Amino acid sequence: MDDIVVSIKDVSKVYKLFDKPVDRLKESLSLTHKSYHTDHFALEGISLDVHKGECVGIIGTNGSGKSTLLKIITGVLSPSGGSVEVKGKISALLELGAGFNMEYTGIENIYLNGTMLGFSREEMTAKLDDIINFAEIGDFIYQPCKTYSSGMFARLAFAVAINVEPDILIVDEALSVGDIFFQSKCYRKFNEFKEAGKTIIFVTHDMGSVIKYCERSMLINKGHHVLTGTSAEAVDVYKKILANQYDDSAKTDSSEEEKETRTQEEEKKASKEWKQDLILNQQVDSYGNGEAEIVDFAIVDDQGKITSTLKKNKQFRIKMKIRFYEDIKNPIFAYIIKDRKGTEITGTNTLLENYTPKMGKKGEEVVVNFDQVLNLQSGQYLLSFGCTGYKNDDLEVFHRLYNACFLEVFSKKDSVGFYDMNATVSYDS
Repeated sequence: MDDIVVSIKDVSKVYKLFDKPVDRLKESLSLTHKSYHTDHFALEGISLDVHKGECVGIIGTNGSGKSTLLKIITGVLSPSGGSVEVKGKISALLELGAGFNMEYTGIENIYLNGTMLGFSREEMTAKLDDIINFAEIGDFIYQPCKTYSSGMFARLAFAVAINVEPDILIVDEALSVGDIFFQSKCYRKFNEFKEAGKTIIFVTHDMGSVIKYCERSMLINKGHHVLTGTSAEAVDVYKKILANQYDDSAKTDSSEEEKETRTQEEEKKASKEWKQDLILNQQVDSYGNGEAEIVDFAIVDDQGKITSTLKKNKQFRIKMKIRFYEDIKNPIFAYIIKDRKGTEITGTNTLLENYTPKMGKKGEEVVVNFDQVLNLQSGQYLLSFGCTGYKNDDLEVFHRLYNACFLEVFSKKDSVGFYDMNATVSYDS
């Protein structure tokens, strides 16, 4: 099609891995061409067509090959197999500091990057004011880049990339170091690019941004293409990969032994703990006097699935399973949601909800459910659980799990602050 500006066909990238440095020399000198290496496929059989004016996301876990693919598209790396065809001028923000000389000032690096992109000094001088105004780093523009903070570096790098009038803009995670105002400014520029018929290829771990800004997304896992579809579809499968729930249905089992193994895995999955489907904190802070224990917990979305990712404004459930080792009168069950900085955003407990049970009996297990609508803004949060109670007017902590698991909220629309009032707007003339 005439509107395809990036065409990736069956691209692979293979790296040779040697057990010892001397093995590389042995292989190069071997008269019999003996191999001393193993092949590592960073990418294998990746294909994608990007159309003019699209904002396409590329998502996947760390080490899946996203950055490698972008470097191949921009020509920084050569593919081991397959082909990439690009129509138009590319401006890439691949990683912090790429293409910058740390000893040069910001001004000098602007001209350096312009030269690398094929612009003359006179052309870059004409763009200089726009770049400086977008970067908003003040007099630091005249200082060596080695004195910059990571946020200032990101501002300057993006200001250069966005103001050289590219046909295709490629961004790889670099915006995550900027503050919220800078990120908002960049996304406004994204929309301006799209309206002007430009193309954006966007790699990020912020799934909220992927859903909001990308019409389509490609999901890569361990160097292999998983799917290309709507961003919502790609994010749903990505969530399963994060929670180790992804089942590659494209693989076919032909032997009875493989079928039996699959059945055993399904039985094991059916009997496993709820929390195994969540993204857990391996360094969870767990403490208490041991009279009760939170033995399991779950986050359940509006479709009834246990997941660490939820959609805003949807009904969801937080559940916890408690085992009592002693008789406990009026136990209190609680959860708290905190942001990444540790600020307590919201939470509740059975005492506040006037739902405190009269007794927790020794040897008994109970399940407590908290059902609510999710009105938090999109973002990443931490979930904590607690089981406490009062003895002689003193608070006793039976068991607490601080920052037990990860929770991410997705939304296509956010408002100001932590909580969305879900306002409706009308206009009276």
